[in-house]
Amino acid sequence: MTKVIILVSMSVMALGWIGYGIWRWREMHIEKHQPELKKQKISTEKTEHLKKVKSSFDDYIKKMEKFEKKTYTKDELK
Repeated sequence: MTKVIILVSMSVMALGWIGYGIWRWREMHIEKHQPELKKQKISTEKTEHLKKVKSSFDDYIKKMEKFEKKTYTKDELK
């Protein structure tokens, strides 16, 4: 019984990986044959996302500079 379960699960995983490989291959194939204008739009979207992430990180750094760690005495920790 356990051999059947193992065999079925391995088959499902193999089919999943094959499906994923076909999907990635198709995506790369479509990406290669896209017009340059569409590629520029995708690049712009990535750039905007990176700008948002960088500004968010900069805001976090500013907050951490203002952060003051509270020091505890031994009596307060007990």
